[in-house]
Amino acid sequence: MITPSLHPLTKLAGLFLLPLVMHSSLQAQSVATGYVFEDANKNQKKERREKGLPNVAVSNGRDVVLTNSRGRYELPVDSDDIIFVIKPAHYQVALDENNLPRFYYNHKPAGSPGLKFKGVAPTGPLPRSVDFALQPAKESSNFSILAFGDPQARNLVEVDYFKRGVVDEVKGKTNAVFGISLGDQAFNDLEVNEPYKQAIRQLGLPWYNVMGNHDMNFDVQADTLSDETFEAQFGPATYSYNYGNVHFIILDNIIYPGNGKGARYSRGLRPDQLQFIENDLKMVSKDKLIVLAMHIPPDPRIGDPKNEGIQVLFDLLKDFPHSLSLSAHTHIQYQDFYGETEGWKGSKPHHHYNVGTTSGDWYSGELNEQGIPAATMADGTPKGYATINFTGNQYTIDYKVADKPADYHMNIWMPKVVKHGARAGGGLYVNFFMGSENDKVEFRVDDGKWRRMALAKEADPSYAYLVMRWDLSDTLLTGNKPGKPKECRHLWSAGLPNDLEPGTHTVEVRATDMFGRQFIQKKTYEVRVSEEKVVAGR
Repeated sequence: MITPSLHPLTKLAGLFLLPLVMHSSLQAQSVATGYVFEDANKNQKKERREKGLPNVAVSNGRDVVLTNSRGRYELPVDSDDIIFVIKPAHYQVALDENNLPRFYYNHKPAGSPGLKFKGVAPTGPLPRSVDFALQPAKESSNFSILAFGDPQARNLVEVDYFKRGVVDEVKGKTNAVFGISLGDQAFNDLEVNEPYKQAIRQLGLPWYNVMGNHDMNFDVQADTLSDETFEAQFGPATYSYNYGNVHFIILDNIIYPGNGKGARYSRGLRPDQLQFIENDLKMVSKDKLIVLAMHIPPDPRIGDPKNEGIQVLFDLLKDFPHSLSLSAHTHIQYQDFYGETEGWKGSKPHHHYNVGTTSGDWYSGELNEQGIPAATMADGTPKGYATINFTGNQYTIDYKVADKPADYHMNIWMPKVVKHGARAGGGLYVNFFMGSENDKVEFRVDDGKWRRMALAKEADPSYAYLVMRWDLSDTLLTGNKPGKPKECRHLWSAGLPNDLEPGTHTVEVRATDMFGRQFIQKKTYEVRVSEEKVVAGR
């Protein structure tokens, strides 16, 4: 929590031009100073007896400095900066009424420009001291966090879907120590941020937020102004913090050219953001796990020239042997592993996880008994959320399907009834929701021999069936029709045996994931003798 003094700092440190900040003139640069201190009485104000904390990192979004032996820091700031503390491990920052971490001070003397959605109110002159209160906290090196992809409610009805369909399920049933929403908290209507925050508050966890392309101010003239409402509601869009043996970096990786009408965003990072990451990583031990959280997946293979910032990011991370990145945005789920072909120069491939969304396929699909849309995603992944489990600088990931048991890791699609003696036994498809091309999926029938299944690059037939129902139904279905099927990157297929005797048979599927864990699921089907009469001569 920031405790500004009442008197402005009058010292002028010269003129400074932020890289790629498309302002029409140079901005006056000042020096911010203050303390990072241990808040013994928890009133979020630095008092004479409260000690300053040395070697704590503080940033203006470009530069990163460490506090001195008394906990004091100095940083250059211009008239559109956010000063923030980089939370060290084993300390916690204050939370606001919605459990959002208060680790920053918005410095906008004139406030945000006039926009459709409210930005930061004028903050006035720079306070004499911008202080950050920390409290000691017990942090195990073994911990879990929640990762939510795209809550993306466009109105209060969809906020209610999010609350009842996901938040109420998680509430009181998780051992996570904090959570992250991976962007698109809203769907262009930024007034939805407030009810979204009230929903998240009910989880009772500190909650961090990534900026998404639907969280932007579109009525601005430059990318650096597209996050004005986000900054007012959530704080900086690019920042970092520590927990246990993990260093988290939150990134706004959306470039918006401005001017609203017809303007298209792209993925990428500005030079000032890369400057922050470079300076931030100088303060981080190489044995830490670096976790990057962004909205749009990097996709370095596409060769988009606007992706050049991702290559610089990869270069900055090459000496960190332990890294993971998270995104959402696509409304499907998949794993990527970046190597030399993608510009990754680390000692082992970099794992990127594109997380399935809490809004699924934008709250589409039929309504369940509670009036909540099924919202299965276009690759057949049901809506849900991820839990990331850390052990030191290692991790595992679980994906929880909303409104399903915790052991539901795959969907098996196969015939219910097969004709005895048919030329083929029917097709078996398995959508292993957290699967990747490096995983192994096998099946067996009636405790027989395990057989390897093949990775299938096609649409999930179970999802195609869900969409087809809307075209074939002669009654009006509840909810909204889902989108077109997309190729599933975690779908396996095989042919069922055609030599089984009539009766009920059990198909058992065994999936071995990238972490060496095995998951087993079963389903039955019937082989039935046909009652067809054979016509002579045929």
